[in-house]
Parts: sequence; C-alpha cells; structure tokens
Amino acid sequence: MSRSFFGSLLFVVGALGTMGHQTVQGTDRPNIIVILSDDMGFSDIQPYGGEIATPTLQRLADQGLCFTQFYNTARCCPTRASLLTGLYPHQAGVGWMMTDRGHDGYRGDLNRNCQTIAEVLGTAGYGTYAVGKWHVTPYVRPGEPKHNWPLQRGFDRFYGTIHGAGSFYDPNSLTRDNELISPFVDREYQPETYYYTDAISDHAVRFIEEHLEQAGDREQPFFLYVAYTAAHWPMHALPDDIAKYDGHYDAGYGAIRQQRLRRVRELGLVPPDCELTPQAEDWDAVPHQDWELRCMEVYAAMVDRMDQGIGKIVNCLDEAGQFENTLIFFLQDNGGCAEGLGRNPNGGLKERAANATLAPMRAEELQLDMIPKQSRDGFPVIQGPGVMPGAADTYIAYGRGWANVSNTPFREYKHWVHEGGISTPLIAHWPEGLKRSGEWEHQPGHLVDIMATCVDVAGAKYPDHVDGQPIKPLEGKSLVPAFGGQTIEREAIYWEHEGNRAIRVRNWKLVAKENQPWELYDISQDRSEMHDLSSQNPHKVQDLAEMWDRWAARANVLPLGGWRGNGNKNGQFSSNKSFQLKPGDHLVREQAPYVIDHSFQVTIEIAEPGKNGILMAHGGSAYGYALHFENGELVYSLRNGGQLWTLRSNKSVSDAKSLTLKVSKGGKTSLFADGKPCGSDKPPQGLSQMPADGLQIGGDDKGLVGDYQADFNYSGKIESVSILIGRTSRSE
Repeated sequence: MSRSFFGSLLFVVGALGTMGHQTVQGTDRPNIIVILSDDMGFSDIQPYGGEIATPTLQRLADQGLCFTQFYNTARCCPTRASLLTGLYPHQAGVGWMMTDRGHDGYRGDLNRNCQTIAEVLGTAGYGTYAVGKWHVTPYVRPGEPKHNWPLQRGFDRFYGTIHGAGSFYDPNSLTRDNELISPFVDREYQPETYYYTDAISDHAVRFIEEHLEQAGDREQPFFLYVAYTAAHWPMHALPDDIAKYDGHYDAGYGAIRQQRLRRVRELGLVPPDCELTPQAEDWDAVPHQDWELRCMEVYAAMVDRMDQGIGKIVNCLDEAGQFENTLIFFLQDNGGCAEGLGRNPNGGLKERAANATLAPMRAEELQLDMIPKQSRDGFPVIQGPGVMPGAADTYIAYGRGWANVSNTPFREYKHWVHEGGISTPLIAHWPEGLKRSGEWEHQPGHLVDIMATCVDVAGAKYPDHVDGQPIKPLEGKSLVPAFGGQTIEREAIYWEHEGNRAIRVRNWKLVAKENQPWELYDISQDRSEMHDLSSQNPHKVQDLAEMWDRWAARANVLPLGGWRGNGNKNGQFSSNKSFQLKPGDHLVREQAPYVIDHSFQVTIEIAEPGKNGILMAHGGSAYGYALHFENGELVYSLRNGGQLWTLRSNKSVSDAKSLTLKVSKGGKTSLFADGKPCGSDKPPQGLSQMPADGLQIGGDDKGLVGDYQADFNYSGKIESVSILIGRTSRSE
C-alpha cells in the first residue's frame, strides 16, 4: 500500500501517542499481530479445507503452526471481550450482547476488573494499535461516553468501527482515534472506491509503517489488533472479486460439503472416519437458486478480499525486515452464521430502481444505522430473494444453507457451543520463535490463551491491581509450550452463550443447548458430535457438570438465563406499567416502556384525522415496533434482529377517532379502530431485545422501524397516547 493515501498530520499525532510507554529493551521480543475475521466457518479458508482463494493465509499456515482444535465463544462481542482480556466473556462483563441485562456478567460493556492486551503490553514498552471492529461497548453515537473506546483501553491509535455491523461501503460508527468520521470527507484516506475491508488493511499497514518510523533506532516492538468485519453480513463485495467465483458453487450445498469433508480428512484436520453432520437445507428444493448462488459467491469474494489485505500486511513486514520476528495469529470470532437477516423482502422492493429515488446523503453526514436506509447516492436499501447482493443498496445474509457448508463437517452455527459454533482455525506464524513449521497442533486451545501468550512472549507483567481496582487473574494458558511441541497443561475449557453451555476436559466434551439435557462426546473419536454417550457414562456427565457449575458460579455466568434480562431488576429500564403521552413526546431508551416478554396495549386518540404518517415508534432498524398510516390503512411494524414483519388493517380506518394495538405475551397482535377489530396475526417471533432507540409520538427521526421515510410525520393531529404494560383483552 502506498502511504500517499494519508496526510502527514497523523504521523505527528501518532508519535505523541506512543511516547507515553516506557520502553523495555530487548531484541528478542517480537512484534505481535492478532488478526480476527468475522462470522466465518471452520472450513472456509484454504489451509482448513476451503475452496476460497486465501494464498496469504496458506503461506502463513505452510510456514507456521496450525491448531485443529482451537475455540472461540460462539458470538462476536463475547469473543472480542474474551480475546482482548484473556478472561471468559462474563468476567469481562460481556456475556451476551451490548445490552445491560442487570447482572455483572451481562452488562454489555467492558468492565474495569479486566485489562486489555494493549493496556498490559503498553506498560512493557509496546506501541499499541487497533484497526477494524471494536464491539465491546454499547456507546457508539455522538456525545455518548467513550470510556471503553480503544484509546481509553490502552491503544495508541485506532481506525475502525465501534459498532458491531454495518455497510462495507458506508460503515456505521466509523472512527479515527476518538472521533466519529464520514469516509467521504476524510482528508487522510480517499481511495478511488471506499470499501471497509480495504480501509482496515490499509490502516494496519499505515500504523506499522508509522510505528517503525517513529521508533527509529529504539528497539520498540508493536502490538497490532486487526479485526476484520469480513465475512459478517451484509454480503458486500467488489465486482472484480465476485466475478472470480462465478459458477464455483453451482453444484449446491451438499456437493460442496462433500468436497470439503474430503479435504479436511486428507489434511488431517479431523480423523479419516470423521462423519458429516446432517444437511441443513435441500439444494433441489431451493426456490431461488441463482440468488442463493450469488450469496455464496459474494461471501467468498469477501473472504478473498480480506486475504488480499492480509497480504498487504505481510508484504509490509517483509519490506521492513520485520517478518521473521513478528508473531502473527489468525483466528475467527465464531462459526458460520445461520441468521436470516435481509432474506425477506423489506417493503416489497425486489430490484434496484433505475434511478435514485431518495435525496443523496451529505458527504459529511455520519452513518449511524446498522442497516442503512439508503446508499449515499440515494438508492433505497433493499432485501429479500431476488435482490442480488454485493452492492451498497443491498443488505443480506448468506443464510443457513451456506453456513452449514462453512461449518463442514460440524453441527450448529454461531450462537451455539457445539463444534460448528465454536471451532475456529488458529494459525500461528513466527519464524524466529516457532520451533515447528507447517505442522498441525492437535491440543485444544481457546482464545483466552491469546492474552496469556502475548504477555509471555512480550515479557510483560500482568497486574493484580490497577489504580486500586482488583484485576481478575488470567484464565488462559500460554501457547508457547505448543510452539516447541510440548504439552499445554490445563484443567478444562468452558463455554456459555444464550444458555448453551459446554465444558471440555481432555477428549471429553459435555455440551447442551439452552434448557436441554447434557450430551457427552468423546471428541477424539467423534469430532462431529454425532454419538451421544451420556446414557453410557452417567458418572462422567455428573463429574463434568459439577465442574461446569463451579466455573459458572465463579465466572459471573449465573444466573443461567441472565442474558434474557430477567425483567428489569437492575432498574436500567422503566418499571412503569402505564404511560400517558402527547404529540411530540420522546422517551429515551431507559424511560421507554419495557415490553420484552410482556403483553402490552397502545391506544391513540385522534383529534384530527390524517391518512398518512407515523403515529408512534419505539426503536429502530434492528429492534422496535411502530404504528403508522399509509393511504388510510393502519400499519403495525415489528423489527426483530433487523427482520421486518408488518400487519395491516383490512380496510381504511383513517376516519377513526380511537386506534388500539394489542400485543399478547404470546405474540398475537391485533388492531382495532373505534373498538372494532380490523386486523390480527402473529409474527414468527416477538421482540427479543429492548430497542436501542427510544419512543417517539408522531414521528420517527432516528433508526426507522417501519418501511417509511424519516420525514413521514403524521398528517393529522394526535390528541393523546396511552400505553399499558401487562394488559390486553381477556380473550387474548
């Protein structure tokens, strides 16, 4: 990469940033680079049996050490919290997502009982840099707290996104150091085409070059954290990369899985008799095969582009003479993602409009939505079958069928702690420090080991207190013994995510889905978890379950099910059961009605009728619900995980003086106009998470819940709005 992308101003700023660390002398301490990819399966990359072209990762694998049984935490933000701190995610406060669930293990914000790798290595004289996805704090908008942004957690420089997902062409919460920025007015980085994966790679190279220039003759190593968002939804990729994979997947799910199974067996990643888990989807029954093929072609293109970027980093190290003494880790945050976001139509749009239908966004305008409402040039963002992914005006996940392929040969996906959810490649490359090259390491490991390894090779001291605050001891084990072919001594490895739980002790793995009984597998004989041995080994089940219970009690995992929030015992959300509101009222998130796992009723009294516009909206484009009029019809919109579900009145009711929405605890949704029913149905799933945005009456100027525009204010006049929690009609 040419440094001509960047201005000279940040060289000075960066130099000032690294001078704060006291340099520890020593030529044998390596630079350390941790590269993390997003939402990818065990067998996607070439070294692990995949057909996607990843020559740089293949080079690192051929010259490095590859772990066959390395594990993550099954979800993006818990993995990042665990990786950065060397603790299990609940101990760092991020046992679930970026939402405070009222328990210390589920605060959704990195706590102060942990230290990041950057905080620890910084005290040992390392320059510390981060690029890409952060996702360990809920505060992503202008004016919100920055106590857990990268620079406040030990990094000298940062370029990336604070939020966990967004467009690759217009990233949500894009940040340089401590400032939210728009890529379209960024004077320091203006490529011909902005694509987030490239921006991550280019800034990684930039930080390396600047560090080496600033260090001069000083023997100051660096730590670089590179967190790609590839290949997390949306499926966005550049046309030339997509074209490489045209026709590659025409054989369908089953054939590609069989090809991968053959390769992972031949490579020695799994035993020769390892079984293939059941097929998730029937390719012959797929109704939109061209669309499904395009989804996987774009996914492959995203991974390909990431590997090209890793190649830029490797070439930079080569040219600077730093490649031999740089420890590079490559791993993934969870297994392939079976989430269906964007795979249903949004508002009936099925293809790109011939011309932009919306006003272009201003170049300086910040992108703050996970799912953008439009592309920068004014095209509505569209979703659903037939919408060919790749471009900026699409937002689609690749779906369960391809996630099943990505996780070959294992069971389940992201979210679950069976092997498909938690198994990740780990490639370790360090010519001057590894005593093995091009070998498989079959000992199990976990991403809590990364911090322990970094502390070990850096000669750093992990603290027990910082500023009077006790710091939890590291949970991981250094992988350095494995670098020399020795044994890593450990008691066990543990998991919990969304009630899914597991423990691994040597070759035994005890695992269960939420509210389901324990299953027991001998992983050395049954890596695919096809033969449950629990009934044959009840004492082993009991022993391992008791170990898991002791760990859960000390690691802030309990209460089991705490990720669901258990109501609002923490007082974060309103405990009010009745709300009386008027036009223009806006309740912030903490004051808005808490409707999760509750029935509720909304009654709107109309002073002057209108045929169009938003009556009330609570939430945004990820989670929320709203009522609006469209040409006289009353429309209820529900967003859950980005999926939009709507219920329309069966006739025009714009002349009604009183409108009522009733949602039962079981999800049944009913509309009434002047007390008479005018529509009823039940969504596939109710609202599962408290919306990030608050509640507004008469408009929706934040993240949009429904299929309408931000300026779609109610054309009539609202008299009052009442909301009752825990109440619907007796018949429901």
